Amino acid sequence: MKTYTQVFSELGKLKRAALIPFFVIGDPDFDTGLAIVKTAIDAGADILELGIPFSDPIADGPTIQKADIRVMRSGMNVKKALEFIRQVKDYKDIPIGLLMYYNLIYQYGAERFFRDSHEAGVNSILAADLSIDDANEIIPAAESAGLDTVFIVTPNTGPERMKVIASKTTGFIYAVSLLGVTGSREKLSDMIEGLLGKLKVLTNVPVCVGFGISKTEHAAAVAQAGADGVIIGSRIVDLIEHNLSSRDQMLAEISHFIIEVKTAISPRTN
Repeated sequence: MKTYTQVFSELGKLKRAALIPFFVIGDPDFDTGLAIVKTAIDAGADILELGIPFSDPIADGPTIQKADIRVMRSGMNVKKALEFIRQVKDYKDIPIGLLMYYNLIYQYGAERFFRDSHEAGVNSILAADLSIDDANEIIPAAESAGLDTVFIVTPNTGPERMKVIASKTTGFIYAVSLLGVTGSREKLSDMIEGLLGKLKVLTNVPVCVGFGISKTEHAAAVAQAGADGVIIGSRIVDLIEHNLSSRDQMLAEISHFIIEVKTAISPRTN
């Protein structure tokens, strides 16, 4: 199974940030969702960040909340989500991180969930609502299953707390670019450069930036600021929502956007 270390090492030699699109698993339905993820892979995704739908996604804005509702209505659950991941990994060995909520892990049973996730092809699990103070709820299960850990740093995280988070992170640090929930923004947060600068002094763990990155110029600026990865979610989920009546148009627009972003974050060769 391809690891984060391998991907970040390969891209580091190319001096390029990883392109990491986010999707809610099975949005808008299992088969279409699988076609969407395969399209993203073909368009150049380096890593995937996938969400298992939850009824109370407190870190997410309206776009992803609506996607969660769509997917839950279609019958998605944890068991089906793991099967979805297996099919993605059968298509291509690409690192996959789960971004989800702790209640789902707790209800399933942490040790069993991490073990089953690893067997399905997952590389890491980020519980968005789990504080670093409670990280031991999942770290032993992650280590036992052979999964990397990913934790969140926000613009108001202090230096000492950043050190703690970095010390418990083996995959990558998920740096939130702004204060608030997920969602497309017209303007890129002005907090990113300072946050990246602080983290890069404290740790050698890769740092990927998400929340509010919705345009190619946003992605380019984040990569230029030194991010090891650029995570884009709501903008892509918007493309799904706005093309529910035309699967072909949906896939075409997602492919076009990902190719544009990949081009924007790639170093110029001339």
